[in-house]
Amino acid sequence: MDRHAHLKKVIVDFKKLTPEVLKLTVERYPDGYDDDDIISFRNARGERVEAVEVITSDTKYLVKISEKLEKTMANYDESDYEAFEDDDPDAVVDPFQEPEGSDD
Repeated sequence: MDRHAHLKKVIVDFKKLTPEVLKLTVERYPDGYDDDDIISFRNARGERVEAVEVITSDTKYLVKISEKLEKTMANYDESDYEAFEDDDPDAVVDPFQEPEGSDD
């Protein structure tokens, strides 16, 4: 029996990743995740999803894995998010997006 069955389950896509969930993910997988950490399941549309699990006292987050997540975790610096609320989904930016104001 799943000892975490009572927890609220939340699937988190990179676009909805908050500083709080990113920090929890980095703390849970400080050296990155490997194949043994990945959970595969089918979503409501029948699409195969791969995610890593992060558990808090009341929630089980399934954070969808992607290149963006891997790069963001590898470059994580908690101070980058000090000006944001923990639950702000706009705080975590796409690591492959050109910075605003760059004229390369």
